[in-house]
Amino acid sequence: MFNSAEQLHQSKLRDQPQKDNSLRLFIDLDVCARGECEHCEAKCSYFYHPGNYGIISCAELATYVLVCRRCEEPHCVNSCPREALEQQKDKQKLLIRHNMRCVSCRSCSHGCPYGTIYPELVPQLVHVCDFCLGRRDHSNEPLCIAACPHGALALKKADEITDPNTFLVGDHLIIHSTHWRWDKA
Repeated sequence: MFNSAEQLHQSKLRDQPQKDNSLRLFIDLDVCARGECEHCEAKCSYFYHPGNYGIISCAELATYVLVCRRCEEPHCVNSCPREALEQQKDKQKLLIRHNMRCVSCRSCSHGCPYGTIYPELVPQLVHVCDFCLGRRDHSNEPLCIAACPHGALALKKADEITDPNTFLVGDHLIIHSTHWRWDKA
């Protein structure tokens, strides 16, 4: 099981996620993009990093997979002064951010002509989400779900997806997004 940081920064995202009846973290990017939150207010129960906002890395990963236009000449990659952003030619031009190189200058966000890289998702610290896999029962749901004031987070089963704007990202995320999708262009 790879956590969100390993999937985002080390290119360990599974390309073809499988539907099954396991509970996965559900994020509604449409709710997050409405601008109701100045910054993500969700708390995190990741045991080893109190105060960690791991949901940010999950949202960043989802944005790279679903919203990024995967340009032939990626301005976001070219604008990075530390070569922290990379477009992977062997994985359908999926972006990854090398967190040890990133200085959070947000040049990539300003360089993207489509506004895909949200500046609030380029953190100054590494955020890790372990998807609360060891802490998922009905009496003890992940803290981020209970703390999100806008209901953008939940636990859902992958095999119950019926909405055409809901997608599997890796093995542990379900994302709802009606934003532009590169594969439908």
